[in-house]
Amino acid sequence: MILSHNDIVAAVNKKDIIINPFEEKQLQPASYDLRVGKYGATTSKKAKVDIERQGYLLLEPGDFAVVEVFEELTLSNSYAARFGLRSKYARKGLIATTGTQIDPGYNGILVIGITNLTPRPISLPFKDDFVTVEFHKLENPATHPYSGPYQNKKGIGAEEIEAIVESEGMALSEVLTTLRSLSSNVGALTTDVTKMTSDLKSLKWFIGVLVAVLAILVTIILIVK
Repeated sequence: MILSHNDIVAAVNKKDIIINPFEEKQLQPASYDLRVGKYGATTSKKAKVDIERQGYLLLEPGDFAVVEVFEELTLSNSYAARFGLRSKYARKGLIATTGTQIDPGYNGILVIGITNLTPRPISLPFKDDFVTVEFHKLENPATHPYSGPYQNKKGIGAEEIEAIVESEGMALSEVLTTLRSLSSNVGALTTDVTKMTSDLKSLKWFIGVLVAVLAILVTIILIVK
């Protein structure tokens, strides 16, 4: 069963679901909006970015980024959740590449992986509505709640930063930049070739006229003789 607005509030009041900080303005009819958190990292920057201080995280064309959400989330054994990127960002051309399932018993700050598939930069302002979470009440509480590697995670850690900084090969953003540079160079080369072709046509015309003039002069000389 997906929880409605009122169901979410009731579960929060009972502490079956803990959202810290919880603000009712973030509630939707059957979900809750989580916001852009304090830190992120992108393949173009290859470093941890302080989004709170900078005001936003910029994703260059083709960038892959990891972004932590602002809120910490805790689920009891009776609840699971699923999240998805807010439609306003999906329509801009971002896609979430992180698994959408949040298991019963989870506690921590979600770190979301996203990719910018567009040819233009996209910014994520600090504390902007980012992902939306829907909560599900289980028919029976989970007897083996979540206890994996992301339990009690407090945001972006060394493993995410290391994976981005030490990523081998070219990031998609770098590939796109290189392709744009190649396209520009090819365009310039095409222009040069077109100009050379035009110049050659002009030269051929000039040579043709010169030959014709010489032929006329030779004819005149022969007639005079």
